[in-house]
Amino acid sequence: MMGKPSAEREEVELWSTLGSFAYDTLKDRLPTILTRVIDTLHRHKNEFFEEHGEKGIEAEKNTIASLSKLRNELQTDKPLIALNDNRSDTTLWNQYLEYHQSISNGPPSWFQSPWLYTECYMYRRIHEALVLNPPISDFDVFKEEKVHGFLESQQAIIVLSTYLQELLKNIADLDEKRLQEEFLKLLQVSLWGNKCDLSISGGKENSQKSDPLQSLEELKSFILVDHTEKIWSLLSNKKKNRQTTRIDIVMDNAGFELTADLILADFLLSSKLATEIHFHGKSIPWYVSDTTKQDFNWTIKQMQSSNHKWMSKCGASWEGNMKKGVWVYHDHLFWTLPHEFSSMGKVTPDLYTELQKSNLIIFKGDLNYRKLLGDRKWEFTVPFHQALNNFHPAPLCSLRTLKCDIQVGLKPGQGEQFMNTEPNWMIIGKYGIIQFDAAS
Repeated sequence: MMGKPSAEREEVELWSTLGSFAYDTLKDRLPTILTRVIDTLHRHKNEFFEEHGEKGIEAEKNTIASLSKLRNELQTDKPLIALNDNRSDTTLWNQYLEYHQSISNGPPSWFQSPWLYTECYMYRRIHEALVLNPPISDFDVFKEEKVHGFLESQQAIIVLSTYLQELLKNIADLDEKRLQEEFLKLLQVSLWGNKCDLSISGGKENSQKSDPLQSLEELKSFILVDHTEKIWSLLSNKKKNRQTTRIDIVMDNAGFELTADLILADFLLSSKLATEIHFHGKSIPWYVSDTTKQDFNWTIKQMQSSNHKWMSKCGASWEGNMKKGVWVYHDHLFWTLPHEFSSMGKVTPDLYTELQKSNLIIFKGDLNYRKLLGDRKWEFTVPFHQALNNFHPAPLCSLRTLKCDIQVGLKPGQGEQFMNTEPNWMIIGKYGIIQFDAAS
């Protein structure tokens, strides 16, 4: 069940070795995020009291105590412990821990375990601390930052909404060349929207303030792998043949990035490049700014109730798409497990079967890329198809700005050249990829 790496995969899984990006994340960024979570709970003490009385205060104290203990375990490299909250995914998490215990010399600890596992584990333990303390179990400790990210990106969202609504007025009259240009543009806006990631900034502000359309031309040279033509070809051929086309978007951040994804989805549906779009979000608050169902619904409502006519028009249209069932939201528990995607078919065959119905799956962001590649330190030139390790439910593509140190599918010498001229090129969010795999 654990999706153990196959024997022929000799690539090294990313661990937090001293001086690595993974080590710095565990040593500095994750404790900072935990401190901010504790501070958020402190600040909401009065709200908990007003809503739940003494029980609310007691729950807040207990949750903070659990999170302080968690922070100490992390900082002193204690062994990872089993979850104890009886949620639908608890057994899968504990089985994963048992698997790592069985292959480790000693008990797996924070700094002596794969980075992907310990990072996911921290967010799951944050959720456990809340689940074990009703009546505040449903409190989203990251909501404030996500709301702030959306509100601070208002100007950019207005620009995008206005652009989309003007475009939709004549969408039926656009010739193929112009349609392709618009597709390219909005796909790139969705790509660069991925820069707004609060787990990378440690929860500090990370919004989109400038015009996202204006900088596209100059950002093109920073796209290291660009398979837009292949994606366009797939979608336009299906449209020409009048076939139904289902696109799935496995989302990343709420705020500006989510809005850019919804703008893209609206365009895909309105241009008939897609006939239905399925969104996949997280079932619990995750990696600070990842999109949950509450964030998804809140964003549509915010757009709808905006005083700006084009934002409001977008929101009303999106609400309509949800009601008509041409937009569908899913939040399968697999997305908040520590497993790499190549084990999806074994661990949660129902989700793999669902994704097989898709004509194109768009995976947003770094965490999805890490899970697609098993978070392994592949050679830069290894083909994307190979690195997916038999995860081929449907044609898929990754849209990510690089914020962690793995990348495949580069030209010979391309990665090494960057290592010489810009040693941090893989972790600064300056470069992006639109990387496609045809699945067959």
